[in-house]
Parts: sequence; structure tokens; C-alpha cells
Amino acid sequence: MFQYIQDFYLLSGIKGIFLANKKIDDQIKTFITYNKGRDWRLLQAPATNLRGDPVVCQLPFCSLHLHLQLSENPYTSGSISSKETAPGLLVATGNIGSELSYTDVGMFISSDGGNSWRQIFEEEYNVWFLDWGGALVALKQTSVPIRHLWVSFDEGRSWSKYSFTSTPLFVDGSLVDSGIETQIMTVFGHFSLRSEWQLVKVDYKSIFSRRCNKDDYQTWHLHNQGEPCVMGERKIYKKRKPGAQCSLGRDYSRTVVSEPCVCGQGDFECDYGYERHSNNQCVPAFWFSPSSLSKDCSIGQSYLNSTGYRRIVSNNCTDGLREKYMAKVEKCPGKAPRGLHILTADGKLVTEQGQNATFIILMEEGDLQRTNIQLDFGDGIAVSYANFSPVEDGIRHVYKSAGIFQVTAYAENSLGSDTAVLFLHVVCPVEHVHLNVPFVAIRNKDVNITAVVWPSKAGTLTYFWWFGNNTKPLITLESSISYVFAVEGMNTVTVQVAAGNTLIQDTKEIAVHEYFQSQLLSFSPNLDYHNPDIPEWRQDIGKVIRRALVTGIPDEQILVAVFPGLPTSAELFILPHKNTTEMRKSSEADLEQVVEILFNALNQNLVQFELKPGVEVIVYVTQLTLAPLVDSSTGHSSSAMLMLLSVVFVGLAVFLIYKFKRKIPWINIYAQVQHDKEQEMIGSVSQSENAPKITLSEFTDPEELMDKELDTRVMGETQPLPRACFTVWVRMLVSRVLGEAVTVTLGTSRY
Repeated sequence: MFQYIQDFYLLSGIKGIFLANKKIDDQIKTFITYNKGRDWRLLQAPATNLRGDPVVCQLPFCSLHLHLQLSENPYTSGSISSKETAPGLLVATGNIGSELSYTDVGMFISSDGGNSWRQIFEEEYNVWFLDWGGALVALKQTSVPIRHLWVSFDEGRSWSKYSFTSTPLFVDGSLVDSGIETQIMTVFGHFSLRSEWQLVKVDYKSIFSRRCNKDDYQTWHLHNQGEPCVMGERKIYKKRKPGAQCSLGRDYSRTVVSEPCVCGQGDFECDYGYERHSNNQCVPAFWFSPSSLSKDCSIGQSYLNSTGYRRIVSNNCTDGLREKYMAKVEKCPGKAPRGLHILTADGKLVTEQGQNATFIILMEEGDLQRTNIQLDFGDGIAVSYANFSPVEDGIRHVYKSAGIFQVTAYAENSLGSDTAVLFLHVVCPVEHVHLNVPFVAIRNKDVNITAVVWPSKAGTLTYFWWFGNNTKPLITLESSISYVFAVEGMNTVTVQVAAGNTLIQDTKEIAVHEYFQSQLLSFSPNLDYHNPDIPEWRQDIGKVIRRALVTGIPDEQILVAVFPGLPTSAELFILPHKNTTEMRKSSEADLEQVVEILFNALNQNLVQFELKPGVEVIVYVTQLTLAPLVDSSTGHSSSAMLMLLSVVFVGLAVFLIYKFKRKIPWINIYAQVQHDKEQEMIGSVSQSENAPKITLSEFTDPEELMDKELDTRVMGETQPLPRACFTVWVRMLVSRVLGEAVTVTLGTSRY
């Protein structure tokens, strides 16, 4: 009922009396309160109208309703008016009925603070107070010119008509001096719509025949429908008798007799968190827990426990129900920690390595002064506090390494304990990312792609991978990913790395084909002296080498990738023609011709380029040699040495057989490459590797290879065992012994 207040008015001169227009069931009604809103009631309508006829209006179906809008024009009185110098006197515009209306309005006055009302006009008037409220002056609100005003000396019971101008005046307003003994007012307006302003000064001193004496005064008791105590006090005012046509003068004093009353039900309102029910009792609201008042209380201390009531502000009652309803002092019961929370000062769950991270610890309930707080930062460091107060401003900590740390808060007192956990991401700002991809990959086969981030220990990173024209990325927490390319041609790979608020990316292109051939390249030593080892230089050198290699071969079939580091090395990729997947066998033959042309030129040292004037660089085919095998582990050093010696003896035996093969007629070696068996092509290595890696399972067992070669008869002219086959066999045997993967180049193709 009290939630939909439309207008509100405070009666001047008396504290605690308010008027309010409230909307109830789509009707606006006027209510009055004498205890600052604790209790409200409707206004009783006047018993008679201006003509003395009785007014039939029964509460609560009918009552008096007032317009409570204050005037925006300081020269008019507005819809309602009261003065502190005239306590209890109230003049307002309103109507009688079931609700507030803007039609059939009149002027009403109350001389006793709103308890009873009388009608003074049947139309709207502006009313001003003169001489401490001893005289009322009224001017009709109208759009036509007027020349009369009305004056009342008996608080509106009777009015005398006076002419204030000989010519009717369009009244715009009136100005009354702010002095308390004012007996002069100024009316201003226009004689016509086009005339200038006219000021008319009205002096009422001649109306007051004399000064008031003690017989001209009476006492007035403030009350609320007969109840003499208002806001806990009994007040008696001295005011002029109605009809006494005398002036109060400067020495007038509103002598007020005031004494406190005994506290009753009407002097108390519901305390915070409580609401009044139909039985007039204050009970806790559904959202309020009375026990929460003691949550900041420690054992041994005391707190004020509300009874659900509090004395109305500015109420001066004493004794009576005051002791019953006042808050009680109670000992703090003490509580176990409950509702422990840990959060960062900025509300974020990520911080940078080396910077202060501030943690805030909150606890909903618990004996704060007797609670021990321990905070474990998750990096091997923890702090403890004997009471809760030092950590209210936050606990600072600097993480020296990146990662995800579990921050744990533990609160404990003699009554119990509670725990809270927070996972904090500590990151190191990433500065660079390098996408490590092979230059060439085989279609429909897995390709390993790695993103190398600097600095390497950047904490928790999120990787977003885009392949080709995909609009949605693959998201991982790992820096490597395996992907299968299904489309031949140049494919774009992009990676974005997110660390905290930092986001960086790198993009690379990879050539995808059904098959290809490749060969490692090396260079004359003079190239190393001019190698700055930067990506741009390596790209330019690759283009120069490709131009030096191409002799009537399409550019798109040749790809040269220069590896980082020294000595300078590169890899030559020979790619098939575009869209030749369906004609694989014929295109393989074409590819073999291209390989033969290029390798003949490389083997004859015919491929060279001028790095700068006077610096000629020769390009070679990298030849594999039998490098010594070294095992760094101590547990296998002796066995590795024995196996190495075995390999040397076996190699020596094979070499003797090869050297003297013409003297052993029963030994015939067939070393021709079988072209009818499809070769399995292995994709290129990444830039961090020197040669591709394959497992021993892809090769024929060394013993089977030896048996087959010894049992094979030469078809045509007997061929010597190629050095490459010898190298392959020895390296495979060593790898079988040591359990390693090997890097093999057989002829001009990689298998």
C-alpha cells in the first residue's frame, strides 16, 4: 500500500506530520501520518459545505483528497501551503470523494494540524499568510482581470472583500516580504495583454486597529485525533484568537509548552530487516537473518541484538515500552569460520611473473579475532596470521616462475575451520612465436607442426590453429599438433598464441603433394663466412639457388629451403607437376628425369652462384658417411663398444667380399633398383632437423637382404654393390643393434 507514493508534503512548523498521495487499486488517495510514516490514515472530510449543508462522506469509502504539488512560480502560493510561523495552519486545494480528482475542486483549511478540515472557497485561490498567520489574503486564480482580494482574521471562517485597484488587473503573482510581521504585499500584473507590468502595493496596517494583548491569545494543544502525544511529546502552542483584529508585532512569541510522554506502540517502528505484519508485530523479512548481526563479533565481546523495533527518529518519549523494545546487549557467542572466500584485488585470475599479486580473504561468519588464517600461494611459500584484521587490506605475493598455481586459504578457530581455493594463472609475456612446419608434406598423411614460443617458460599458453580457409580454429594447450592435409598445392598454416592479455601469431605455407623427391645440399665453405643466419637471408639464398638449378624446368617444381645454423645447408625438393595425381606412373617417370638432370649437374659441380663480386659459391649434393656412434649413457657404454667392434668386423668382411668379388665366381650381387615396387616417399623434415627419420620396420631385415643378394643371379652384366647400399646396410645394422632410428638417402630419392 505504501509503495506507490505519487506526491509527498511535510507540514511546516510541526515535526513528524506528513501528507502523501498514494495509489491504491488504481485510485489516488490522500493520507496523513503523525509519527513519520509508521501509521497512516485517510483525511476526514468537512462536516458541512460553504452553505452549511451537511456533507455525506463516510470513511474509508469517501474522504478528503488534496493536491500536494508545490508551485514552481515563487509568486504564487501553489496547491498547498503552510508556514513555520503559523504551526498547525494548512491551506490546500482538493476535493471530497472516493479518490483525488482535478474537477470539482475547492479550497480547504485546517487549523489543528490536519485533524479537521473546513471548506473556504469553491474555486482555486492563491492564499498568503500575513502577520504570523494572524491574517490570510486570497486572490482568485483566473484568466480574467480582477480588482478585489479577500482578507480573513479568523483562519478562513469569514472573509472580507477589498478592492486593491481601480482598474481590473491581469494578476501574474504577488510578492510578500519575508519578514515575520509582514503587513504589506505587492501585486503585479497587466492592465491589458499588451500593456507593461503594473505593481500595486497593498498596506494592511490600517486594517489592524491595535496591538494584541493577553486577552487576544488562546492555547492550542497539538493532537492526533484526540491523542495528546505526538512524536513522544505533549505540546501546547499560544496563538491569536480567531477574529481578534489586532497585530502581533515584533515581540510576539509562540510560547510552546512541551513535555515528554510515556512510550507506547505508536512511538516505535520496525528495525532494519524487519517488517510489520497484520498483527502489528515486527518480524524478520524473508531476506534478513538476525543472527548475521553477530558475525563480526568475537568471543568475550558484546553486541546489541535488535528486538525488531526501534524508536522513531526525533521521537522524545521516555519509559513505558522503551525498555521492552530497545536493543539488548548480549555476549558474542563465537562462531566457526564459514563462507571463506579468496579472490584477487583486481578480480582477475591471471597475473604476470615478477609482479605483485594481491589476494583478498573474506569470511561470511566466524570469530574474527580468534581465527587463524593461513594462505598457501602454491609455489612452496605460505603465510599465517594470528587474527583476521591484518589481511583485510590484502596479502601481496610475487611469483618468480610462470604456471598455474593453486592458492589455498585455510581459516581455523576453536569452533571449526573452513577452506577456500583459487587457481591463479601466472604468465610471462610472450614476445615471439615461430611456426615450425615442413616445407613439403605428403597428402593424406600426418604432419607434425610445432609452435616455438620465446621465452620458452611463458606459463599457461593457449594455441589457436587455422588451416587453409577454415573459419574456426583448432584450440589446444599443447605447442604441437598433428594434421592431415587433403588438398594438394600451397596450404597456409597460422597459429595464434594467447598468454594473459597478449596475443601473437605466425603464418607459414607448406607445399602438399601426393609424392615428391628431396636431397640435402651443402655449399662451399666460403658461404658460411657471409651467413648472417636470419630468415630473410635464407629465403633470398633459396631463391638464388633455385634460379641456378632451373634449366628448362618449371619453377613450381623446384623448392629450396635453407636451414638455420652453421655450416650452411639446405634441402632440395623436386615436386611433380600440378594436377598429376591421376597420372602418377607417368609423372613419376618425368620426375625421375628431372632428378637425373639436377643431380648430374650437382655431382659435376656445375651448380654455382655469385654471392657478391668475387665470391663464387658451389652447391654440392650432401654425401652420407659412416659417422662414429657415441652413446652418452654410462650403462650401455661397454655393450655399445662391443657391438661397434662387431659392426667394424662385419663391415670389413663385406668390404673384402666386395673388393675381391671377381675372384669368387659363386657370388653374384644384384643391385638394380626394382621399379615395379612403389616407393614410399617420406615427408621433409622440419627446419630444426638435418634429415628425415624413419623406423627400422620399414626396411628389409639385414640378414634377409644379405641372403637375397647372395642368392640373386645377375641378369645381364654383373654390377658392383653400390657404395650407397653398403652404407645403408651398415647403418641399418648399427641401428638394429643400438635401437635407433636412422636417416637414409638411397640413390637420389628419400625412402
